[in-house]
Amino acid sequence: MSTSPIIQKLLAKAQRPTLPNFVPGDTVRVQVKIKEGEKERLQAFEGVVIKKRSGAQPSFTVRKMSFGQGVERIFPLGTPAIEKVEIVRSGKVRRAKLYFLRGLRGKSARLKEIDAR
Repeated sequence: MSTSPIIQKLLAKAQRPTLPNFVPGDTVRVQVKIKEGEKERLQAFEGVVIKKRSGAQPSFTVRKMSFGQGVERIFPLGTPAIEKVEIVRSGKVRRAKLYFLRGLRGKSARLKEIDAR
């Protein structure tokens, strides 16, 4: 007796580990599944959460600096490609969307750290 692909997707979604409660300003490390040929491996993407979107298709955007170049990546919350999300540090911010970080470089792009314990 085989189950339909739709039911298999729903079961996989229900078995997904719950993600931590992070907010914009937090520095997170997202473990993403990367498929290369037939092999699958995990790759970490660490950066600051600049946007979190809720609704029908919730997602979050993470920004990091890579060799002096800003890189942003949007992660849908329901995707099976996300293995886990770790909160590295929490930042104190007064806005919900941190787009102003795009125009800042170096020390001016730092956020005040708060103790999240």
